Amino acid sequence: MEVIIRPNDSFQSYSELFDVPLVLIEQSNPQVNANQLMIGQTVKIPGYMDRSYQIAAGETLWSIAMERNIPVDMLQLANPSINTQSLQIGQQIVIPERVNHLVIADFDHYTFDKMIRDIDRLLAVYPFIFQQTIGSSVMGKDILELQIGTGEKQAHLNGSFHANEWITTPVIMRFINEYARSLTNRASIRGLDLLPNLLETNLSVVPMVNPDGVNLVLEGASAAGDYQNHVLALNNQNPDFSNWKANIAGVDLNNQYPAHWEIEAARKPDSPQPRDYPGPHPLSEPEAVAMADLAEERNFSRMNAFHTQDEVIYWGYEGMEPPASESIVNEYARVSGYQPIRYIDSYAGYKDWFIQEFRRPGFTVELGSGINPLPFSQFEEIYQETLGIMLANLYW
Repeated sequence: MEVIIRPNDSFQSYSELFDVPLVLIEQSNPQVNANQLMIGQTVKIPGYMDRSYQIAAGETLWSIAMERNIPVDMLQLANPSINTQSLQIGQQIVIPERVNHLVIADFDHYTFDKMIRDIDRLLAVYPFIFQQTIGSSVMGKDILELQIGTGEKQAHLNGSFHANEWITTPVIMRFINEYARSLTNRASIRGLDLLPNLLETNLSVVPMVNPDGVNLVLEGASAAGDYQNHVLALNNQNPDFSNWKANIAGVDLNNQYPAHWEIEAARKPDSPQPRDYPGPHPLSEPEAVAMADLAEERNFSRMNAFHTQDEVIYWGYEGMEPPASESIVNEYARVSGYQPIRYIDSYAGYKDWFIQEFRRPGFTVELGSGINPLPFSQFEEIYQETLGIMLANLYW
């Protein structure tokens, strides 16, 4: 929600009035000079939403505040133009309402458009979340990154490199929602106080690397636009795209990186396919380029790529992984129950390239079990298993 600065207001007074950590108010208002607040300026208060309320007979701001256990000054701040001495029956006012629920409620059939709507909801309630576009898909959809925190330790998570592994996106989005809520409400997750981590860790997430492919899997050929005939031909005219892993051009985005790419190219399909085609050359696809550029531009301390399935964590590449990787993956295994696997006969993946280029810990985390695409009925179990891994990126 937003409030208008009055004489003698300060970020500290807002923090005390709304019971929101001062640092979150500061990070929600990066364009406002906290030391020189100007009367009439707008300030965003994280963790609250406006609720419209109609005055009933005999009510006063004091009685409304007492009934809802909130300070009268909070009501006055939220209603700067109201005459507190002459409230009228039927008059509309705004009541600030702390957000205790998840802003995101529907995690099934998680399309690109649903993700965009949910991100807008998150940013409205938690404006300390930073959003940026890091690139575009083949069809021109934004590839979005969200960040929480300002610390020197930079941890990165991503999901939906593969289209039919779309369930990884709502797993990440729910975590971002729960993390933000825990910060504004001074609440713990699994007994962990996460507020100190805000200043120690910058958490970066790209929830959906392959938006075109995800929409194709979930919505069918109509989602392919000008590529409709192309994808139908690659899919043998089958209208069921549930097994599609590639981007809309038929390139497997997790076979796109210059980390022994030639090995994969020699043994994988040599033309566009629903899965496994590594492309005509490394980094031929805009989605893969966007993710490579992100890693090049930033100083990620560790990287986690979420895939499905098998409940395993791949953590090594050609002996280039640093010693810290083993300790980290053992912690991931402890909190998730997933099995660590150091090496596998697979190359050209984002994790492989990340380890090769930066000699830093990189992990491919395979969520859930069964046959892709995993049924949504597994979502809650997958989320609870993966929650410990996501938390570990903040506190460990």
